[in-house]
Amino acid sequence: MKVAVLGATGYAGCELVRLLHQHPRAEIEYIGSRSHVGTTYHLVHPQFFRAFGLELQPPDLNLIPDPVELVFCALPHGRSADLVPDLLAAGKRVIDLSADFRLRNPALYETWYGRVHPAPDLLSKAIYGLPEVNREVLPGAALVANPGCYPTSVLLALAPLANAGWIDWDSVVIDAKSGVSGAGRSPRQAFHFPECTESVKAYRVGDHQHIPEIEQLLSHLSSEAVTITFTPHLVPMIRGILSTIYLRLRQNCSPGQIDQLYEQFYDGHPFVRLLPPPQLPETRFVRGSNFCDLGWRFDQRTGRLVILSAIDNLVKGAAGQAVQNMNLLFGLPEETGLTQLPLF
Repeated sequence: MKVAVLGATGYAGCELVRLLHQHPRAEIEYIGSRSHVGTTYHLVHPQFFRAFGLELQPPDLNLIPDPVELVFCALPHGRSADLVPDLLAAGKRVIDLSADFRLRNPALYETWYGRVHPAPDLLSKAIYGLPEVNREVLPGAALVANPGCYPTSVLLALAPLANAGWIDWDSVVIDAKSGVSGAGRSPRQAFHFPECTESVKAYRVGDHQHIPEIEQLLSHLSSEAVTITFTPHLVPMIRGILSTIYLRLRQNCSPGQIDQLYEQFYDGHPFVRLLPPPQLPETRFVRGSNFCDLGWRFDQRTGRLVILSAIDNLVKGAAGQAVQNMNLLFGLPEETGLTQLPLF
């Protein structure tokens, strides 16, 4: 498979290059970047020295070689939507890692991202690329909207319960914590080392752009309108997301019934690991991998179910999930090129 990566110098783009470079069935033909045109890739990311030496080009459709079948857009929000229509018209398949095609309602996109969507007709055609939910419809997709990192961790934690109709939605509170790489590679004062180390802070409380994305899929799975409380936090680490979710169930369920529900829902899905007690998810046990680790405890005293979900935000939360989607698009086993164990 001949592929191109646009936005190859950002954190998610760099992870894409790393994963695709060692993928047994993919070959990177083109890498694009607005900020490093004409620079050999290893001069931007020295870890690729003597391993990958393509020269960075502008993210321009006219420069992408004809044999390229699939284009990964790892561009900032708002930039992909301007390029994707022309890529599709040229017969390329696209996996977009930005938020530009995740929301089906263009009015929601304008509300949460502050911009009128330039290609609203494509929103209904994009497949939301969460393989554990949409694996059956991904093979025929021309455009895949790769999920956000926070939504991936939250949706994988809640999908089985939402699908079963067990959740009292008024009770759901999501507390999520992410490493600093989730903010992207462009320098900003808030993510400067002295500003964010030795501190944990909440941000975008009540108005984070991933809220409608989470609510959209949960509403679809549960067949009812879902509203959630979601609070993200920045923690002083590079990679990882840990989401802790508190909720009440609509019916009395034993721990064994909850276990059985999750085991049946994720049967045959290689990247969701259900941890048996006393283990609980930690970000360090998924670092550098495409795994999502899930664990849960039922608090008998309060009647609340507490679910924990850990992912690497740059792999399962971005580049790894994009490669997983690529595998499904082209009829490969979805774990192809993604079987590396976590770094510890």
